[in-house]
Amino acid sequence: MLYWKKLSQKERQARIEKALEENVNFTLDSSLGYPASKLDSKVYYEDASFLADAPTLKTYVANPNHIGCHTLGTSEKAFKGTQEMEREVLDVLAVDIFKAQPKSYDGYISPGGTEANIQAIWMYRNYFSYKLGANPYEIAILASEDTHYSIPKAANILMLDWLKTPVDFHTREIDTFQLENIIIKAKEKGKKYFIVISNMGTTMFGAIDNPNDYIQVLEKHHLIYKIHIDGAYGGFIYPLSNKESELNFENPKISSITIDAHKMLQAPYGTGIFLCRKGLIENVLTTEAEYIEGMDLTLCGSRSGSNAVAVWMILFTYGPFGWCEKVRVLQMRTQWLCDQLDELKVAYFREPFMNIVTIQAQYIKETLVKKFDLVPQKHNGDNSWYKIVIMDHVEVDHLSTFITDLKESLYVEKGIKTEV
Repeated sequence: MLYWKKLSQKERQARIEKALEENVNFTLDSSLGYPASKLDSKVYYEDASFLADAPTLKTYVANPNHIGCHTLGTSEKAFKGTQEMEREVLDVLAVDIFKAQPKSYDGYISPGGTEANIQAIWMYRNYFSYKLGANPYEIAILASEDTHYSIPKAANILMLDWLKTPVDFHTREIDTFQLENIIIKAKEKGKKYFIVISNMGTTMFGAIDNPNDYIQVLEKHHLIYKIHIDGAYGGFIYPLSNKESELNFENPKISSITIDAHKMLQAPYGTGIFLCRKGLIENVLTTEAEYIEGMDLTLCGSRSGSNAVAVWMILFTYGPFGWCEKVRVLQMRTQWLCDQLDELKVAYFREPFMNIVTIQAQYIKETLVKKFDLVPQKHNGDNSWYKIVIMDHVEVDHLSTFITDLKESLYVEKGIKTEV
């Protein structure tokens, strides 16, 4: 690890205090030109004694605005201290986790994975248009039927066609035969450029797409493409649980990655991450943002610098070994659940390196759904799956209670009485 390390509480607090000192202080400084300020002190008491030992909360009160992209060009000098902390977070993610070379990437901490995915598709659409002269109707999005709803949302906003690729019901793997048929038909209709969304942990199943499925077919038909990895869920677990993962920047075919810190990392909501190779993000430069120092290359514009500090706090509290240990504990709990389901002969899907177990709906009674807040694949009545996500708060005791109730419901269905 080049950048990621574990820091003590005093070291973390000192780092955040230093960053805040380098930012504008709206209490003391005569900053007249910014349409920004700290949180209202009549509502949010900035002198509360507990803030002295809560540097992340102190940052939220200071309310830094991280507008722009701080890996390229210059940025608003008023928040240079916490901007540097954002760059430290991005170095850990891009270089230490996703194996980019230092200074070879751009990115920012976005308001969520949905924006990060839309940012990627927006960037590639413009790249194909500006650099290769593509017309919008020649560009299409390729993604599986299990992909996150942010992809059809992006297709709608950017007025691009989404070519939905079927997956196998049991394995959740891309149906490459149907994929090729879809691509052949798209090519016949004039599609020449493809934005591929390959999933690192689908929302419902935690399934991992193999980007080579797309690459082989697209290159076979001599088509131009860019690959984006949607690791919104899996980005903080899969690269650490699967040491052989090739879903990173060492793979020259992969150009960008989305991660969500407000899922596995348990950061405050509104915390996603967008990463891409150098030379791409310039395609979404908003030149009209002339009053902003540097470049605004983001979809959202203004965004919370406090969320960047919150992610920094989590990463440097655990360090790489502490985080890997946490991932292994979740993996053990997930495997325990799978072992119990195997004994009951209950059909489920689980990607071996992930912590989601998705059970076929035929085994799950409505009473279990309500008691354990199980999430269905569909809420419209045509549902085939329910998922269990083994997050940090889900312990084996909780899973054991679920298994006991599941076993009881299965015995009742079969007309078998359990012994008391």
